[in-house]
This record gives sequence, C-alpha cells and structure tokens, in this order.
Amino acid sequence: MGKDHKKLLNNLEQLRRATGLTQQELSVAAEVSRKSINAIENGVYVPSTVLALKISNTLNCSVEDLFKLP
Repeated sequence: MGKDHKKLLNNLEQLRRATGLTQQELSVAAEVSRKSINAIENGVYVPSTVLALKISNTLNCSVEDLFKLP
C-alpha cells in the first residue's frame, strides 16, 4: 500500500503550511527528501508508519490529524 491509496484522506499540506514550514524544512526534520514530502502531499506515496510518526512529531499533531480513512 505504499503508493496511491485513493481512499486515504491527506491533510499534510494544510498542516505543514499552518506551521509555516516549507517542504524542504519538513523534509530535513523528518529525514527524507523534499520530493518524498511532495509525493505524500500529492497522494502519490503513502508514508511508512515511522515516517508518518516523524512528520506528526515535527508538526506537533497526531498521525490521525495527517491521514484518515473515510
């Protein structure tokens, strides 16, 4: 399920922008490439549990705030 999960609701871009972080800044904090953050935001890639936890810690929110199933 690493790629293109159509039913996954993704709030990453909205939450990232709300914190004032760029994709590059988030990628550095989460220890991934900026392209990975972009792919997640565009729904092309579903992050691993570890990456989702790193992103949620950086954005000070829960994984469920970032990603939900309808």
